[in-house]
Order: sequence, then C-alpha cells, then structure tokens
Amino acid sequence: MLLEELRALKETAWCNPKYRPFAEAMKNCALSLWDVKDAEARLARFADYFKVAFPETVASGGLLESPLQNIPAMQKEMEKQCGASLGGALWIKLDSHLAVSGSIKARGGIYEVLKLAETVALEKGLLQPGDDYSVFDTPKFREVFSGYSVAVGSTGNLGLSIGIMSAKLGFRVTVHMSADARQWKKDMLRSKGVKVVEYASDYSVAVTKGREEAKNDPTCHFVDDENSQTLFLGYAVAALRLQKQLEEKGIPVDDMHPLHVYLPCGVGGGPGGVAFGLKLVFGDHVKCFFAEPTHAPCMILGMATGKHNEISVADLGIDGITAADGLAVGRASGFVGKFMEPFLSGCYTITDERMYSLLRRLWDTEDIRLEPSALAGMYGAVMTQQHEAFRSFRSTGNTTHLVWATGGSMVPPEELGKYYEKGKD
Repeated sequence: MLLEELRALKETAWCNPKYRPFAEAMKNCALSLWDVKDAEARLARFADYFKVAFPETVASGGLLESPLQNIPAMQKEMEKQCGASLGGALWIKLDSHLAVSGSIKARGGIYEVLKLAETVALEKGLLQPGDDYSVFDTPKFREVFSGYSVAVGSTGNLGLSIGIMSAKLGFRVTVHMSADARQWKKDMLRSKGVKVVEYASDYSVAVTKGREEAKNDPTCHFVDDENSQTLFLGYAVAALRLQKQLEEKGIPVDDMHPLHVYLPCGVGGGPGGVAFGLKLVFGDHVKCFFAEPTHAPCMILGMATGKHNEISVADLGIDGITAADGLAVGRASGFVGKFMEPFLSGCYTITDERMYSLLRRLWDTEDIRLEPSALAGMYGAVMTQQHEAFRSFRSTGNTTHLVWATGGSMVPPEELGKYYEKGKD
C-alpha cells in the first residue's frame, strides 16, 4: 500500500515500526551525548575566529545559531485551510537564517571543515591547546591550508557551506554539483574562488564523482554527505542550542507537553543528526518526523523496505525531479537510515505544489521568506493531526509543533519572487 502511494506520487505518511523507547534505543548506539558535547566544545573554540573572519557573528559571540520563533498567524492560516485545530502551538526554527551560508548545512558542513582545519593545524605544530583560535584568520594558516584540498558532492546548500568555509580558511575546494543545483548557488561559489564541477545527472552521481577524485589525492579531504559521522555530530549540536532557547522562552518539554519536530530530508545527514541530538536531550518527550518531496521520497522508501541505500526511488519509476532542490535525492544514506531506525517516529511526503503554497502563506502571514524545500516541514503538524498513519501522535492541545526551516535567506530576491508567484498559482 505504501509503495503504491509513493509510486503514484501521493502525499502519504509512514509510522516507523522499529521505533523504540529512548533507553532501549540507546543500548547499542555507537554515539553518545559526550560525542555531541565534544563537537559543541570544538565550535566554541572557533568562536574567536568567527568574530574576526565573519563580523556578522560578533553579536552571537562567534556562534552560528538561528532564531526560534512562534508563528501564530501562520498557524491560524493553516488551521483555516485544513479545517481543524493543530492541537498546540506552532513554532519555527530558522536555520534558513544561519550566518555564513544561510542554511542548516552551516551546522554540519562548516563543522566538518573546522575539524579538518584544527587537525591539520595541530599536526603541523601551528596550534597548541588553549590558543586563541582567531589565528586561523592569518596568512600563515592560509598558506599551510593551501596545500590541502576539500571536495564534496551536493545539490546546493551543503556545497555552499563547505565551499564558503573551506575557501575562507585557505583550502583548495571543489564542489561537485548535480543537475538539481540552482545556478545562483554555483555562481556564488565561483565568486568565492571555489571550483564547481557540474553534472547533468542526479545527486548520487555528483557524490560518486567527488569521492573518486578525492581517492586519488592524499591531500584531499572528501566530505561524505552519505556516510560522515563528523557531519552528523555537527548537526546534532543544534539540539543543545534548542534546549537553551526553549528554556529561555519558558516552553516545557515533558510527558504533558510533548515536542513534535518536522525536518525536511534529502540524503538524511542533516535531519538525522538534529533528530538524534534531540532524542539525546529530550528522550521520549520528543517525536521526530522526516519530510520529503513526493518526487524524491528516498528515506521513507529505504526505511520502510529495510533496504536503505540499496534501493532508489528510480526503482519505483519515480523521477526524483522536485522544486525542493536540497531534497532532490534518489537514494538515502544507509548510515543515517540504519542509525535512525530506533529513534525516528515517522516520515511523510509532500507535493511541490503544497510547498509553494505554504511558502506564499508564510510570506504573507509572518513575512518569513524561505526556499521551497524549507517548507516541507510546515505540513507536519497537519499530517500528525489528520493522517491515519499518525493517529497515535494526535495532540490534545499541549504539543509544541516545531518546523525546522532549512534554507532561504541567501536566495536572491528575484528568485524568491518567482517562488512567491508560483505559490499564488
């Protein structure tokens, strides 16, 4: 039944039968809260560097973090459209507005590049424990890093974060981009001195080509979006930051006040890392859901069949073509899919048309402007309230619904305008 709905490109929902209570899920888990806190500490060490290299981060103390915002007008609009209460309060986490690269990829992507830079600096004797990390923004460090290269395969936003950060530090960097990537993202990367290699094929081909190139160069670090534990942990730090924001706003997360989080999903690293971090922080009180385009439902397909990266949407005759370029992935990460089996509550799919419509409504009601893929999570509160597969998650009024907005602030105004017009249609 599920596969038939996916093949027919219908919006659908899947409740994960392998989900387990948090204590049980952690029994054989290879990662822990210690790993996430280690990543958090590394990002804190680089705060002085960010304040110098990216002055826009001075106000945040050199940390890359995004606002948490209540969106009551959007909630009213959605309730009017679906004809029912969402059963709680609707909030949005604006990773779309993260500094430096304007998307959730500023978390994992930038973190992996920083970890590489720190490792090289320590190995070369340029850095000692306790040093002021602003030294990374000096000619001496850039000269050393110029002897190394970084490569990544991307549909767009990961390439932006890796390219901008690597080039700023002085690494030679190549971004292998799939046909889905937006032209403005390629142009921006090239303006930063990044080598962009374009492919007429999909995301998987771009990743494969990037991986092959890196294998032949011992000085090249390949950022493996499909399998990187480092990326995963960089994303997971978001949960520790969110915990503080919820506390500051007086929003409880407990038995009586569950937290539902809706995360747009492409290959899976970003939403997987964030969801795992949230489970470490909130345990059974948080339920995480991945949202995918109907034309690229790779994670729901991989997890529901148990085949993970051994099955592609193309195997169902699905074209993988979607306006949600960051989610245009045909084959999910096997690492993330298997890792998240006991932690993920479920997945759902959403049409491009609905993403565009939600984009326009969010713009009109809250004056928040996002790219289409960032709206995939917006429909989650409706799905948990109305889809039969999610009936066990229906809220009685105390749920905090949190939409993770993954990108949009760096989109050129003319592109945003085109998105808005499509939303009107």
